[in-house]
Order: sequence, then C-alpha cells, then structure tokens
Amino acid sequence: MEIPSDAQLVRIYIGESDKSGHRPLYEVIVTEARKRGMAGATVLRGMMGFGKNSRMHTTKILRLSEDLPLVIDIVDSRERVQEFLPELNAMVTNGLVTVENIQVEVYRHDKP
Repeated sequence: MEIPSDAQLVRIYIGESDKSGHRPLYEVIVTEARKRGMAGATVLRGMMGFGKNSRMHTTKILRLSEDLPLVIDIVDSRERVQEFLPELNAMVTNGLVTVENIQVEVYRHDKP
C-alpha cells in the first residue's frame, strides 16, 4: 500500500474497559480500520492518565488499574481518514478523537 507523504494521523483516547457490544472497543476500531485497508493502526497502553472527569488511572493503584488509558493511532491519506471519521464518531461514545496533518517520511514493509 502506498500513502501520500501528506497524510493524516487519527489519535483516539479511550479506556481499556470500553466496549462495543461484548468486544473491546480498541479491537473493534483496529479491525474496522484493517477492513477498510487503512495504512496502519497501533494500540498503545498507558501507564497513567486522566480524562474529562479527572479520575486518575494508573498501574500503581491496584483497584484503578483495571481501566488503563489506551491510545490508538491510525495513519492514512486525508481522504480515507475523512471517510472513516463518521463511523469512528459513532463507535467512540466515551473518549477523545483528534486528527492531525502529518508528513510521512518513510513507509516500508517486507514484500511477501
């Protein structure tokens, strides 16, 4: 897959316990991005964070460690990102979604 050097980064901030039906929300988002043939997605698990309600989530306090912060990064062309945003907006009922214009310097992978 080729993506233009001028692309967009979607960054989604959610909690580890967020669900879509019975599945983890992060799994649903990444699976849908893959189905759409998007260039790439990565889920990052945070060690500490807080959101709109200012409730602290951290690995240091056992009882709060069940809902650690997650960040999902998805990169693709502006057009593909813009097509995905309405569906993403419907999926993320609790969290934050940002979009940034980025410059892709290198995008390589091994050929099968």
